[in-house]
Amino acid sequence: MRYIQKFMIGLAALATLPLGAQGPAPRETAPEPVAAPARATAPSQAETANLDAADMEAWLDGFLPYALARGGIAGAVVVVVRGDEVVLQKGYGYADVAAREAVTPEGTLFRPGSVSKLFTWTAVMQMVEEGKLDLDTDVNRYLEFEIPPFEGKPITLRDIMTHTAGFEESIRYLITDDPEAVMSLGELMPLALPERVFAPGTTPAYSNYATALAGHIVERASGMNFDDYVDSRIFDPLDMTRSTFRQPLPKRLEPLMSEGYAVATGEPKPFEIVVPAPAGSLSATGADMGKFMMAHLNEGGPLLNPQTARMMHDFDAPGVGPLNSMALGFYESWVNGRRAIAHGGDTQWFHSYLWLFPEDDIGLYISMNSDGEEGASGAIRSALFHGFADRYLPGEENQARVDEETAREHAAMLAGNYVSSRGSFTNFMRLLGLLGSLEITVGPDGKIAFPALDGLTAGARDWVEIEPFVWQDTATGERLAAEVVDGRVVRVSLDPISPVMVLEPAPAAYNPAWLLPALMASLFLVLLAAVAWPVRALVRRRFGAKFALRERSLLAWRVSRSFAWLTLAAVAGWIWLIISFSSDLGSIGGPLDWLINLLRVLTPVATIGLLVASAWHLWLTWQQKRPWTMRVAAFLLVLAAAVLVWVTFGYNLYGFGMVY
Repeated sequence: MRYIQKFMIGLAALATLPLGAQGPAPRETAPEPVAAPARATAPSQAETANLDAADMEAWLDGFLPYALARGGIAGAVVVVVRGDEVVLQKGYGYADVAAREAVTPEGTLFRPGSVSKLFTWTAVMQMVEEGKLDLDTDVNRYLEFEIPPFEGKPITLRDIMTHTAGFEESIRYLITDDPEAVMSLGELMPLALPERVFAPGTTPAYSNYATALAGHIVERASGMNFDDYVDSRIFDPLDMTRSTFRQPLPKRLEPLMSEGYAVATGEPKPFEIVVPAPAGSLSATGADMGKFMMAHLNEGGPLLNPQTARMMHDFDAPGVGPLNSMALGFYESWVNGRRAIAHGGDTQWFHSYLWLFPEDDIGLYISMNSDGEEGASGAIRSALFHGFADRYLPGEENQARVDEETAREHAAMLAGNYVSSRGSFTNFMRLLGLLGSLEITVGPDGKIAFPALDGLTAGARDWVEIEPFVWQDTATGERLAAEVVDGRVVRVSLDPISPVMVLEPAPAAYNPAWLLPALMASLFLVLLAAVAWPVRALVRRRFGAKFALRERSLLAWRVSRSFAWLTLAAVAGWIWLIISFSSDLGSIGGPLDWLINLLRVLTPVATIGLLVASAWHLWLTWQQKRPWTMRVAAFLLVLAAAVLVWVTFGYNLYGFGMVY
């Protein structure tokens, strides 16, 4: 189960790892810039530590080489800018381990993953500035196909840019290493349309599809192919000559591309194709990413006029309590009382993050070319961000505390299993939510723990309640908060994910606390029943004994055992499927379609057949007054079959839809 949990968090991180909106996002077309919220006060620029390049290089040289080596990461690039100047840009480690090719900020391309979205959002705002797009208009106005309303409400670009469009997660058309998977946005968008599961403007639920949809809208509004648009309207004005959204890479850039690795000691991986390209297909040098940061720090630079840039940076979407929320396309990261706007990005092998501190005129970017041991890249990003802020942007620690008795009561209310808003709800991928559940626990000391998300930081978490239903990690200052209605926790999140995900208590019928043990017990009983069939036959043959069952009773027993074996075959198929795409996410997008379709036919046939046959067998054992041991065994098999049928239909392990 721990492996599945790690995979689920990794999947969530595939696009971003930075919970919830309390109502629809504001609908002003051009809202005035908002002041920093009361939850934190930004220190004045005069309080900012001096960004001395020599000091910073010495600090990074003391931190990154060790962190990369300890985490099994081949190479990284770091860029720090202030205003319109580069303070420091430096490569660490190797772009090609076997060739001992060093990373350089000007000459090595990395894949920033979902940091690419900031370019897509910038393109959207350019079109808004020109009057060709409206943030608060039904997006169907700009499309050649229709997205049906949900609960009577259409999607707007503001919903898309704040990740509240309401789409469920979809990985069918996401990432692969097959160049043939590249398709135009005009072809992809209607083909990959996911189900909507939340009303627009109400629930943060990160969506790669929605971002690609925004890119397609830019295409239609501008009359240009998205790649051409970004080249001419963003890269050219910034002289980003070593950046591209094109896949595969243009020939001139191929020699500059860093290899990607699972770990530094492993074999290099093929170039990744991000199918919804505007959501994550960028390849760029660190130096070029510095130019992009400087443009945004300078109120849009040559890309946007100052009013539009402020509209983008200063928007503050509703969220859970005081936690980080969304700007337009950027998400917040508060640290030491200072507001950063940021975006993370993860492909399978590259892991990146970009932070801008608008009040301090500072930008920080890191990209790594390996996931690392135990997902070390996530911890390194967190440690870099907090270490940088503590050294150069210091602030005072919050010393407030809730009294111990109240803290214990609130912790007990928080404990339980949760479901992420970024997930699958209408297709078979929902099963991963059961196998990789998110649980908040309470220790003997009354403190909460959230083990599934501990990997987002470099050290152990120590959550202390600083105000009612707001906890703070004493090591990083990151907060976890709960929204409470009528004495019940209804939403939870924590700062690294709150702009794009909310966690809601698992419904009783789907709560892993009981359902997962029940599923494991049911599979054990089915396995026992299936294996007992040939074993008992061999024992009877060895001792010349006769089976007590005859005619209908024997037929019912044999049919139930046949369906038990069929059920085990279906379970084995699902395990194979999960293992296959856990090691290669691209395999889910076509190569394993035959297995997915087979399993979605086999599973309901097997589990329903098992339930009917075992119920028939149970009825006959009672009717014929068989020994109590046989009756109990038959009853337990019926219960096991009922649980399996519930999982089959509750987790959508059937059907023929190919968007998942």
